[in-house]
Amino acid sequence: MDTPRYWIAAVAQASAITGIAGGFAEVGYGKAGPLERMRAGDFFAVYSPRTAWPEGEPLQAFTAIGRVRTGIVYRAAGGAGPGPFRIDVDYYPAAPAPIRPLIDALSFIRNKAHWGAVFRFGFVKVPPGDFALIASAMGCPLPVEDPQPG
Repeated sequence: MDTPRYWIAAVAQASAITGIAGGFAEVGYGKAGPLERMRAGDFFAVYSPRTAWPEGEPLQAFTAIGRVRTGIVYRAAGGAGPGPFRIDVDYYPAAPAPIRPLIDALSFIRNKAHWGAVFRFGFVKVPPGDFALIASAMGCPLPVEDPQPG
């Protein structure tokens, strides 16, 4: 198996809850592109800036964490038109973790004063150590694998 990679998507908490209940991830308003970067065995977390989109209460917390099951991206059954793209994720039991206490320790956030900018595209690959820190803050310590040198 390939070394897993670690991803975070910016998704409202209400959408994260729907994903957890259904065992899937849906990001970027249902776009396939970000999901196609993930593969089976990768780890996935959700950062929720708000409780709901677009006018939910500010939350600024990690709200879901899991592992990509098959890596197959598929289109969900929609109403009148094509549904959003999804990928299956096995979510772990975890508690929401506010981001603010973690900002200084997260290496993928280079500009600590404007930390939210890292999520502006809605999907980001992060180092294993950062992901482990987030998982621990969520009460879900995960074994992370550091990439092999070279």
